[in-house]
Amino acid sequence: MAGGGFSDDKGGKRAHLYEYKITGYFIFACVVAAMGGSLFGYDLGVSGGVTSMDDFLKEFFPKVYRRKHAHLKETDYCKYDNQILTLFTSSLYFAALVSTFGASHVTRNKGRRASILCGAVSFFLGAILNAFAMNIAMLIVGRCLLGVGIGFGNQAVPLYLSEMAPAKVRGAVNQLFQLTTCLGILIANFINYATDKIHPWGWRLSLGLATVPATVMFIGGLFLPETPNSLVEQGKLQEARQVLEKIRGTTKVDAEFADLKDASDAARAIKDPFRNLLKRKNRPQLVIAALGIPAFQQLTGMNSILFYAPVIFQSLGFGSGASLYSSAITSGALVLATFISMAFVDKFGRRAFFLEAGVEMICVLVAVAVTLALKFGEGEELPKGIGIFLVVIICIFVVAYGRSWGPLGWLVPSELFPLETRSAGQSMVVCVNMIFTALIAQCFLVSLCHLKYGIFLLFAGLIFIMTCFIFFLLPETKQVPIEEIYLLWQNHWFWKRYCTPEENERGLDAKSLPPI
Repeated sequence: MAGGGFSDDKGGKRAHLYEYKITGYFIFACVVAAMGGSLFGYDLGVSGGVTSMDDFLKEFFPKVYRRKHAHLKETDYCKYDNQILTLFTSSLYFAALVSTFGASHVTRNKGRRASILCGAVSFFLGAILNAFAMNIAMLIVGRCLLGVGIGFGNQAVPLYLSEMAPAKVRGAVNQLFQLTTCLGILIANFINYATDKIHPWGWRLSLGLATVPATVMFIGGLFLPETPNSLVEQGKLQEARQVLEKIRGTTKVDAEFADLKDASDAARAIKDPFRNLLKRKNRPQLVIAALGIPAFQQLTGMNSILFYAPVIFQSLGFGSGASLYSSAITSGALVLATFISMAFVDKFGRRAFFLEAGVEMICVLVAVAVTLALKFGEGEELPKGIGIFLVVIICIFVVAYGRSWGPLGWLVPSELFPLETRSAGQSMVVCVNMIFTALIAQCFLVSLCHLKYGIFLLFAGLIFIMTCFIFFLLPETKQVPIEEIYLLWQNHWFWKRYCTPEENERGLDAKSLPPI
C-alpha cells in the first residue's frame, strides 16, 4: 500500500509529504513487539482462574477453601473476601507501578527495545518462581517479578508500536498490543479449564506456562529494530534513517525524518522530562493521557471482571468448571471486540468508540445490578436462565469495553505525548494504570461483599463521568502524524488557553488543523 500522504488539512506543514508501504519487515517488528501484551493478558487470565482452584486454595488459603465449601449464612458475594488472597493478584500491579519509572530511564536512554527485553527476562523469572512456590512469600515475590516485567513491557510496547506505525494505520497497529493481551487472556482461560482437572498440581502448570510468552518475546526481541524516533533521540541519525526507510519501504522519507529531527531537538533541550510534563503547555497531556485515561480505564470495572470472572461466576452459582468456561466465553468476546476496533478505529476515530461504548456499558451495568438485586439471595443458586442472561450481558459489556477503553486506553496516551516527554509520560500512564488496577483488585471482592449489586451501579456512575470527560476534553487524533499531535491543542475550545502558538518551540502553527 503506497503513498500514505495527507492533505494539508490533516496535519502540519510536512504531513502531506509522508510516504510509506506496508513491508514484511514492519509487520515482523510490530507483531514481535506486540507480544508484550500477551504477558499482561496471560497473567490477567490465569490469576483469577488459579485463585478459584481448590488445590491452590487448600495449599495456600485453607480458610478461603473451607468458607467456599461451607454453608455459611453470609451472602454469596462474600465467599472469596480475603485480603491476602487478593494481595496475590494485586502485588503484581504494585510492583509494576514502581518499576515503570526505571523503565522510563531505560526506554529514553537505551531505547524501547531494551525495555522490552528487560521485561521479558523479569517476567520469565517470576513465572518460574510462582510455578515452584512452596509458601505465600514465594508466591508474592514471584508476582512482584512478574509485575516488573509488565511494568517494563507496558511502558515500552505501546510507544514502540505508535512510533513504528504510519499515521493512517497507527490506531490498528497500536491495538496489536490489546489484541495479544486479549489472546493471552483467552488462552489462559482455556489452560485453566484444562489444568483444573489435574490434581494436585494443575495450578502450578497454569502459572509456569507464563514462561512461554516471555521466552517468545525475548527471542523475538533480540531481532527487533529500534524505532527511528528513539534512534534520533539517541543521536544515531544515520541508523535512524536506515530503519525508517526499511520500515516505510521507500527512500522518500525526507519529510518524516525532518519532523523526527525537529522533535528530537526539542527533546534534547529537556533535562528533566517528568518536570517538563508539569509545564502549562503540557497540561492537556498531563490531565488526559497521564492521569485521566489510565485511571478511568480501570474504573470501568472491566479488569475486575477479568481478574475474578471465575470467582464471580462461581459466587453466582456456577460450578467450578462452568465458571472457568464462562470466563473463556467472555475472553473470546474481548478478542472479537479488539478485531472490530482494529478494523474501524482509523475510519471512525477514537472519540466515536469511546462515546458509543460508554453508553452501552452504562446500560449493561445497570441491567446486571437490577438482575442481582431481584434474583440473587443468600445461599441460593441463580436460576439457569438468569445465569445465562448474566453471561450474555457481561459479554456485551466486554465487547463494548474491548473496542473502546481497552485498546484506546493504551493507544490514545501513546499518541498524545511529544517526543521530549514521551517516555516519562508513558511511565505516568503505566504507573497510574497500575495504581488503580491494584486498588481495584485489592478492593473489588471486599466491595462486592459489602456493596453487593451496588458495586455495578458505582461503576456505571463512573463510566458516565468518564464519557463526559472524553466528550468535552479529548480532540480526535485519527490520521494525525504522531509528531504533530500537539498542534491539535491549539484549536481545542478548552486547551487552546494552555497551548498558544507562541509557546510552540518548533515553529509550526495549528491553522492547517480543523477546529475540534
